[in-house]
Amino acid sequence: MQTVTLEFRTPDLEALGIVPEGFFARYEEVELLETLRLEHGWRLQLLRVRRRGVLRSAAELERESRRIRHLYGLQRLELVERRPRTRDYILLVRQRNPPGLRRLLELAGGRITPTVPFRLTPTRVVATFHGEERWLRRVLRGLERQEMPFRVVRASAHPYLGDAGGAPLTARQREVLARAWTLGYYAVPRRITLTRLARLTGQSPPALGKMLRRAEGHLVARALASSEPERGTGHATDRSE
Repeated sequence: MQTVTLEFRTPDLEALGIVPEGFFARYEEVELLETLRLEHGWRLQLLRVRRRGVLRSAAELERESRRIRHLYGLQRLELVERRPRTRDYILLVRQRNPPGLRRLLELAGGRITPTVPFRLTPTRVVATFHGEERWLRRVLRGLERQEMPFRVVRASAHPYLGDAGGAPLTARQREVLARAWTLGYYAVPRRITLTRLARLTGQSPPALGKMLRRAEGHLVARALASSEPERGTGHATDRSE
């Protein structure tokens, strides 16, 4: 498996319809936190969106929801969290894929996934994809055929988030831990409750709590079993920002 981080000019993606024209007149930045589902026709993603100016209240956003969905081709818009201090919304978004993105997904054959770091600003887009190397190369060739300028920022066999230090976690445990960390479950003070996190992961709170405790137990046991403080692996991580 391979992870590749690319950099694009935002105007180039606007010309292809991948970034909505005029979007950055209202917003400063969009960051992908997690891709929950990706198909040719649509995608379900957790996003951090930074607004220009004061944030709307949850009630105001709800009243504007229909207009916003129509404006940006959204099939679903759910407010997960407001962060007035940083002017950020955390949103769960189900969105139709524009033609340019659908073509790239067809080339990928469902074998690659957008992952972090993935950030859009008015001038540039940093986009990271994880998947089998041959499918990633196929997508890069497709971008070249479309004459879309891009720069490879980082290419590595290691996922950006790493593997939790080699702890014996299942794929599902890693997924749930990553989502809990992203949404602030481990922040102090905690930014999301177990009940809310469980709803977003499609599990009951008791089942999710048990899964998190087992995953945390693996990590704690590994840390306590180590005779020395953990050292870095030596792999440089280019966060591209």
